[in-house]
Amino acid sequence: MWEFLIRSLDASTIFTIAALGELIGQRSGILNVGIEGVMLFGATLGFVAAQSTGSYLLGFLVGIAVGGLIGLLHGFFSITLGGDQVVSGMGIWILGFGLTTYIGNPYTGPLGMERIPTIFGLSPFFFIGIALVIVAWFVLSKTSLGLGIRSVGENPAVAEVSGINVAKTRYLCVISAGMLMGFAGAIYSLDYNPVWNYNFLMGWGFIALALVFFSMWNPFILLTGSLLFGTLWQLSLNPQLVLPGVFSRYIWRTVPFAITVGVLLFMSTKWFRTRWGAAKPEALGQPYIKD
Repeated sequence: MWEFLIRSLDASTIFTIAALGELIGQRSGILNVGIEGVMLFGATLGFVAAQSTGSYLLGFLVGIAVGGLIGLLHGFFSITLGGDQVVSGMGIWILGFGLTTYIGNPYTGPLGMERIPTIFGLSPFFFIGIALVIVAWFVLSKTSLGLGIRSVGENPAVAEVSGINVAKTRYLCVISAGMLMGFAGAIYSLDYNPVWNYNFLMGWGFIALALVFFSMWNPFILLTGSLLFGTLWQLSLNPQLVLPGVFSRYIWRTVPFAITVGVLLFMSTKWFRTRWGAAKPEALGQPYIKD
């Protein structure tokens, strides 16, 4: 049971960091539905770098850097060109799905390195995830930078008139978001499950996307949701540890995704939009063209 709890917290850490990146991007008005693709790039290239050099540090740095570059690419299409953000995000996912399969195929198999030391049985990234949530909440809620980010996500035209550089602020957010997503992918492949295989993330990025909407764009609610989904994911892998004999493992495998779909459907209802719609950044997904 203790191992189940530890693995649940490890899984929740990855959801937290990836979703936190998307939350930051969305608060500035930029939607990226390609979280899975960014995570695949970070996980695969981080895995390749770590295995080739024997350095975990280099592996994580590569994952973060690659995520930042993909965030920059998404920003170019979404901010500079004013393109459709959903199309750009889906392109990133498709590209990540195909290209990482080609890049990582020669490295299929276990990482072959000594596991990263734990802290009282917990992955050190769990504590990093908690710290990132606190930092994100503080920056978004208590600083002038956070006010600027929230302003460009609500009404970029008014923010521009107020002296805020909308493009610069959004680029800062999408690059930071990409770095966090790449970092989350690297944590998956280097710490949580250090074995590379074809399409090994299995939808984690889409669960992270749903978590942002579930959280009402609040970092602390996002953390709570991540803990829930981390537990559900681990339950889907090892249901016999908690609920032996209740349904087959294949039914449990569908639970996290069924809940993800349910959350998104619930949040699309008129009741939810009427009662909680104010939490959504008004300019989310809308390109801003400076007059």
